[in-house]
Amino acid sequence: MKLVAGNSNRPLAEAIATCLNMSLTKCVVRRFADQEVFVEVQENVRGEDIFIIQSTSFPANDHLMELLILIDALKRASAGRITAVLPYYGYARQDRKPGPRTPISAKVVANMIERAGADRVLTLDLHAAQIQGFFDIPTDNLFAAPVIGRDIKENFELDNLTVVSPDVGGVVRARGLAKRIGASLAIVDKRREKAGESEVMNVIGDVDGTRCILVDDIVDSGGTLCNAAEALLEQGATEVTSYITHGVLSGGAVKRIAASKLNPLIITDSIQPTDEVRNAKNIRVLSIAPLIGEAIRRTAKEESVSSLFH
Repeated sequence: MKLVAGNSNRPLAEAIATCLNMSLTKCVVRRFADQEVFVEVQENVRGEDIFIIQSTSFPANDHLMELLILIDALKRASAGRITAVLPYYGYARQDRKPGPRTPISAKVVANMIERAGADRVLTLDLHAAQIQGFFDIPTDNLFAAPVIGRDIKENFELDNLTVVSPDVGGVVRARGLAKRIGASLAIVDKRREKAGESEVMNVIGDVDGTRCILVDDIVDSGGTLCNAAEALLEQGATEVTSYITHGVLSGGAVKRIAASKLNPLIITDSIQPTDEVRNAKNIRVLSIAPLIGEAIRRTAKEESVSSLFH
């Protein structure tokens, strides 16, 4: 087994390698003057079980192209099996046609990864579970819930918690976490007028006098979370904390979160945190390297991955 890393999240790749008591395979991923991607694998990989660790986060197109060219380079070097490990699967929010003449970009990306030569895919908290079906190769969707649940148990009293979904679409995820930690469940009813903006309408469930934990897969602009936190506090919540798997945090999201009443926002390192994120007083980063490392180990040894989440 060998681990190969692109440039999207080198610290996470190194942490995963440390968890597996391995070193990353020597590999050069750089740009020509016109920004074309060039890859050179500097170790023999013939017949090896290869895991490429590469989130397709910002800049999404550059990191996706790196992944595709890495797969091709390893395929041409006679690698035995290639697994694309995507801690964050970009384009996942474009998983259906929201209107006429619009693409299903998540499917396009799946086609590209498959046609480049990947034999299987390992990813984390897909925005929509049906994206697994966009691939015709084995695809494992890991869940951050065990990591989040463990952190909650270590940092909170469990007798007065309510897990909250910030929208109807995330109810299954929130219910699973609530069951894992033995908490009650609430839902924020949200109406989105246009992409990137949301208006909170009301809260479904009793949150009066409880500490609320908002849970979701992606935080981008931060507007939904901040509005949901305001609504929960207006309904009598004593404090609002949020656990999000993928901290996209584009534009002025970090400043918006910093000025909000969230206390705090906890994200994983599936996307490499920027300096602004690391320096924010009410944002904390949780490592998912042990989870992904264990999933890689089990995949390499042909052991069950799903049993990680039972």
